[in-house]
Order: sequence, then C-alpha cells, then structure tokens
Amino acid sequence: MLKYLNAHRFAHPRLLLTVFLVLVLFLTSSCGLFGTKKKIQVPQLLTPATEAGRDRLFQEVNRLSNVTSIHGKLDIQFEDTSFATFGIADQYRLVDGDITVQRPGRIYLIIQFLLVDIAQMTSDGEQFRVAVLKGDDRYKRFLKGTNSAVYKKLDDAMTATPVAAKNQKKGEKETVSALSNLRPQHLTDAFMIRPIDANGLIYAQSEFFQEEPDLRRGAQKGARVMRPYYVLDEFSQAGGGQAKLVRRLWFDRVSGIRLARIQSFDDAGAMVTDVSYYNEKQIGAGPTASLPSRIEITRPQDKYKLNITYQDASSVELNRPFPPTAFVLQNKWGLPEVDLDAANKKVTANK
Repeated sequence: MLKYLNAHRFAHPRLLLTVFLVLVLFLTSSCGLFGTKKKIQVPQLLTPATEAGRDRLFQEVNRLSNVTSIHGKLDIQFEDTSFATFGIADQYRLVDGDITVQRPGRIYLIIQFLLVDIAQMTSDGEQFRVAVLKGDDRYKRFLKGTNSAVYKKLDDAMTATPVAAKNQKKGEKETVSALSNLRPQHLTDAFMIRPIDANGLIYAQSEFFQEEPDLRRGAQKGARVMRPYYVLDEFSQAGGGQAKLVRRLWFDRVSGIRLARIQSFDDAGAMVTDVSYYNEKQIGAGPTASLPSRIEITRPQDKYKLNITYQDASSVELNRPFPPTAFVLQNKWGLPEVDLDAANKKVTANK
C-alpha cells in the first residue's frame, strides 16, 4: 500500500538549508565589507600610567606649596584673546619681568622692554597698585583697586576690531595698552600654589584621558597622543546641602604624579583662571626645589593669556623673607591717579 509523504516533516530542515545557503552567498559577495582591514591612525596612549590615591595627590600639591617666596627674572609673552571666538589672537612683544612673590598673597612685578620700565605693580593680598610708565599720555597712570573686585577693561574703545586684528607681534603702544589691564594678583596664585585644606574643603578624585599634541622629542609634526590624568575637584560647602566648585586640579600620570594644571572658579561656577605648568626642573640659587620652569596663565573673562618662563632657573631666589614694605608701590612718578573702586561707585550711583 502506497504511503503518503508528510511535507511538514521536511519543511524545517529545508528552511535551515535555505538560510545557510543565503548566508554563505551574502558573506561571499560582501567580502569587501567584512573581509578586509583598514589601518587608521589613532592617538597613542602614553604609558606607564601611575596609580595613586587622594593622599598622593594631596602630597604633590603641598610639596609645591612649601615654597614661601620666589624672586627671579622672567620672560613674559602677553596674548590678547578678545577675538578667540573668531579664531584670532593678538600676540604682543616679549618683555622682561622681575618678580617677587611671597605668601600669603604678596607680589611686586616690574615689566621692562630693552631695560626700560614699562610698568610696575604690587599687591599686598587685598589691594593692588599698577603704575603704567610708558606709552601715550592716556596710558600713563597710577591705578589702585581691590583684588576681589571686578572692573571693566580699560580703554575698550581702543581695542582693535576682529576684522583689523592680525596674528602678529605688536609694538610697544599695544603692549602697554594690554599690560595696563594686567592685575598683579593674577600671577600670585599661579606662583604661590594654595595648599590642600582637607579639614575645611571637600575633595573628589576622578580619572580623565585627554587627547593632546605630541610634544615629545622626535615626534612627527601634527602627531597626537592620549595622556592620562587624575582630576581632583575641590568644593566648599555652600549650605542647604549644596557645594561650590572652587578649584579643579589636574595631575599628569605618565611615569609619576605631576601637578599639571589648576582651574579656579567663581561663585557662579564660571572659570576665572586656568593655569598650566610645564618643564619641571631644579630651580634656585641657594635653596633649591623642583618647580615648573614655564607657567601659562589664561584669564577667560579678562580675555588674555600670559606665557611666563624663568630666564635663568639657577639664579632664582627661593624662600627669602621680605618685609611687608617691599610690596607697597608709591606713586613716585607723579602719575595721574585712578581709583578704580571710586570709579565703580560713581558708575553705580549714576545708574
């Protein structure tokens, strides 16, 4: 007797065979998609990345904070970043600096060009004074103000427009104009790093990887690397269960732990200062210490950047005590005096 075949009995194996054949044909015809490799250039991760906890980061900051005073000769490059949003920055003439800084916030800075004083400025930690000695008569003045106050940039109307601005070195006139808006206390915190306050502030550690230009000796032009960092956020308690970001400290982890950058913030959380540290070496003529030999200070709200380098690291004086009178600038030139606090009050009253 003839038996009927059950079609459903063979449907499932046939379906699997069909799917298998289709998959083989697809992979064969798509060998260009799955069967080839293409090498691409990616930033190299710098190693070895040092592992460290908060105590080690605290130790690094406090090591740099052990320096009580610095006196030395500097090269100062000023850059006006007013037109940074347009991709333009004005780089002014390189000038000489003679700096004396001492904790807790004292500074005396003399800025020179061709051995002639362009400006002198001091701060005692609360008040600052700036004497602009060169340039047009409208620049020559003796400014007085408060460190914590915010002032409008002087002579805004004389600043070049984005169309006219060129990325080139400027003459003495533009340099004097730029330096008249420089405040000495902006340098104090960069040189005299504030120590860790583990009892009064809150700290949070995190990890970060940043792509950067490859500055190693022998690196190819345009090469990029990935550098590992530890980031230490410093908070103060604002009350009501809230905290305020005070500083963000960056630590380079390649072959050790090095404080590489400090960002400072105002009460609204806006960045006010961004300081980067480079080329750490032994500095000092008597007492010596391993310190950064180049410091880059950026003031985003004031729209300028300073690139500062020690002229001779071996001649710098460290930890020499200076009397408070060494940081008081007198108007011995008889310059027209401008009280910025009084000017601010006048503007407020008029409004």
